[in-house]
Amino acid sequence: MYEDKILKCKDCGNDFVFTAGEQEFYAEKGFQNEPQRCKACRDARKNAGKAPREMFDAVCADCGKACKVPFNPTAGKAVYCSECFAARRGNN
Repeated sequence: MYEDKILKCKDCGNDFVFTAGEQEFYAEKGFQNEPQRCKACRDARKNAGKAPREMFDAVCADCGKACKVPFNPTAGKAVYCSECFAARRGNN
């Protein structure tokens, strides 16, 4: 029923694909207008007012490698790098 469409971004002027799946989603939600911006421009617009997330240095309690975490580590509490955190989460 739906076919991919090539649209032009109103911000950067680049062509982007409005996929058949996206068109179906828009129809299900009752949206009547096609998107006017490519994903990169939509994301940039969405994040424009947000301050960058502060990252803190830490050392992983499992593998010992240096890593960055989005919170200020508390002394005496274990901190894990993303790989070790994912592995521990998968074991539970």
